[in-house]
Amino acid sequence: MKKYLNIVKKIHSSPFKLTFVSSGGGTNAISSLLKVPGASNTILESYVPYSKESMDLFLNKKPEYYCSLDTCLNMAANAYKKSREIDSKINSKYLIGMAITANLATTYEKKGEHKFFIVVQTHESTKYLECFLDKGKRTRESEEELITGFAISLLAVSCGFNFDLPEIEEEIKLEQINAEKSWKKLFNNKVGYISNNKNNPELIFPGSFNPLHDGHIKMKELAEKKTGMHTTFEICAKNADKPPLTFFEIKRTIDQFQNDESWMLTSAGRFSEKAEMFPNSVFIIGADTLMRVFDEKFYESHKDMMNHIERFNDHNINFLVFGRKVGKKFISLDQIKVPKIITARCTGFEETSFRDDISSTELRLTKI
Repeated sequence: MKKYLNIVKKIHSSPFKLTFVSSGGGTNAISSLLKVPGASNTILESYVPYSKESMDLFLNKKPEYYCSLDTCLNMAANAYKKSREIDSKINSKYLIGMAITANLATTYEKKGEHKFFIVVQTHESTKYLECFLDKGKRTRESEEELITGFAISLLAVSCGFNFDLPEIEEEIKLEQINAEKSWKKLFNNKVGYISNNKNNPELIFPGSFNPLHDGHIKMKELAEKKTGMHTTFEICAKNADKPPLTFFEIKRTIDQFQNDESWMLTSAGRFSEKAEMFPNSVFIIGADTLMRVFDEKFYESHKDMMNHIERFNDHNINFLVFGRKVGKKFISLDQIKVPKIITARCTGFEETSFRDDISSTELRLTKI
């Protein structure tokens, strides 16, 4: 670790502060920072959610894969969020969230690839590195040392210093996505939402759209035909319960939309919050999502749930409900127990007019 001593000293002497999280590998990188005097100037907190259960708790959700770019992005976003919570007084430009997830050599031969992902999240950029290692080429210790070199280099650059990446024969993918000014305003709570369309949204289609698929487009077209309104795709970029989206994920999502399609990024996680933000709107919603809106486990109590649902009446919100496959069963609006106070606000599409069992989750799983 002596070769990192001088650069780590520089990092510790800088004004930058860091929350560091690693899983499956990368703990040597944390150790290399903590061993050098002055670490308390830099490290706000470090996490090693090594078990699946611990990672689920850290992310407040169960990832599809524990060693993947998407999971590492979520980890870094949550780490950055924690940095802001821990040191709320410091200028956010000096805060960093850093994450590593890896699948490395161990005492037995693994079926999967040896790989690692590193993500550095700041107030103005998302930087990620991914590398697939030649299996059997290195020991576990050598792979850990390699990750440490990459992690220290990326952190040093984020703190304004130069430190070369390790040189290896395998291909390294390194990319940085810089935030647009409007994105920063949303994350700094200067605005509640941003959009590529100046008109107030009337027909809103909330979702992650990771990825956007034919089923989404069919739902959009049927909803527009029924209402005569123009659809705006809504992506919640930040909410209280889950890691916020990284700038990489934001760009990846909005780049899918055509020039004539409208989209907006919001900070409204719950539908009751969306109702307050966009009164007199119609929401396109899947039956599976509507079931969650009426599920008491997502609220403090039955009374709390009904108070949230009453806001749909207060703000004149209506829903176009599309049937969805839930488990092995196809669920449509007429099979959902809708509270009487908003029954008239829900209009369903029958299975004969729309059925598309493909989900974004399935598409992601088949892609990997």
